[in-house]
Amino acid sequence: MQLHVNGKTVEVDVKPDMPILWMLRDVLNLTGTKFGCGIAACGACTVQLDGQSVRSCVVPVSAAAGKVLTTVEALAQDGVPHPLQAAWIAEQVPQCGYCQSGMLMAAAALLKANKQPSDADIDAAMTNICRCGSYQRVRAAIHRAAAATTGSAA
Repeated sequence: MQLHVNGKTVEVDVKPDMPILWMLRDVLNLTGTKFGCGIAACGACTVQLDGQSVRSCVVPVSAAAGKVLTTVEALAQDGVPHPLQAAWIAEQVPQCGYCQSGMLMAAAALLKANKQPSDADIDAAMTNICRCGSYQRVRAAIHRAAAATTGSAA
């Protein structure tokens, strides 16, 4: 199967019903996407498929055919952190860090769709679970990144 992953065309020899998560981790060695629950509840495995957040633990590889698949490894460009990554650091979002790649991917999809999200918009879009409880810092980081990319005050 031919896929478009992080701006590159790749050829993978996997069963069409294999979850995207395991294809990324075990076949392409893109281990930034994490396994959390396996039932699409926690969001640790969140990636983007054509710019939309999806839980890769339950989406089959066949669903990615002909679409653009983006993982956390592609957020930074040419060694420059994505504004969300910079905001994550500035707001000291991560504690244990396990859920953060999924959080970043969900936040990136949110900011792509909504350049200036309200707290309610963020709460509705960010359904990822963080056992450390860093939700307030996640919200602050999203506002910071939105301000950095639009030039408005946070």
